[in-house]
Amino acid sequence: MKIRLKGALVVSLAGVVAGVMLSPSSLFAVPAKGKVIHTQDLLNPVWNEAKDAKSNRYYFMEPASTVPSDVRVLRGHFQKELCIAISSTDVAVPPRQGGWKVKVEGGRTSPVTFVIGPGEQIEFSNKDPWDHALYAVDEKAGFGDATMKAGGPPRTWIPPGPGKYELRDKLFPSVRSWIVVSDKPVLKSVYPTRKGELQTDLEAGTYTLQAYHNGAPVGEPATVTVKPGANNADVPIGDLKVGAPPKDKDDKKDEKKDDKTDDKKGG
Repeated sequence: MKIRLKGALVVSLAGVVAGVMLSPSSLFAVPAKGKVIHTQDLLNPVWNEAKDAKSNRYYFMEPASTVPSDVRVLRGHFQKELCIAISSTDVAVPPRQGGWKVKVEGGRTSPVTFVIGPGEQIEFSNKDPWDHALYAVDEKAGFGDATMKAGGPPRTWIPPGPGKYELRDKLFPSVRSWIVVSDKPVLKSVYPTRKGELQTDLEAGTYTLQAYHNGAPVGEPATVTVKPGANNADVPIGDLKVGAPPKDKDDKKDEKKDDKTDDKKGG
């Protein structure tokens, strides 16, 4: 079942149980499915930092002419970097035991951008076989660098208030991530698959979905309403647009034609 809602997210709801009630004993969650589009411009800025020869981090080889240009473009790792924060004004946010979980693994944080509610705790665990020393760039955040031993105890932190907090690693400059503290409770944060597909379970209620990348909101928020006792009628909606649409090949051809025309006029 698909639902048409004001916003920019395609959400398909299937397997709805008839006669859903709002009482705790009979409240059901239904799978919500959607897709994010226009992700081509989203890239963690750490990659551009790495291209600086002075950083001595990576060696970027000259692109091979036999490889298509669209394949050579760096792409974001949206399974960790593109966070879809879900909040609601009429669905209670359950208490979280131990707070939100963030892993440091594979030389980066997982997730990279994370959205939480005000006053909530984050627990960082080092799953790498080497040490890390995460810290908040803003010294007023109260999260200074401290060595996290490989396999050692987790480190906890409660951000001081709503805002964006950039995290770096004193031992690994390639680590760059963000914690966003919303000014309202966050029900959950979900991430798309490599193909941009989204799936989560939602109970009856009205929800706001906002995409975040590099610690900043991208695209427009979408509103999703799951009604109690919903039937199987199809109600389609659009995609969750997180950036500007890519230029198609015809547009590029037209631009080249215009350039040639201008050159002739100028000559």
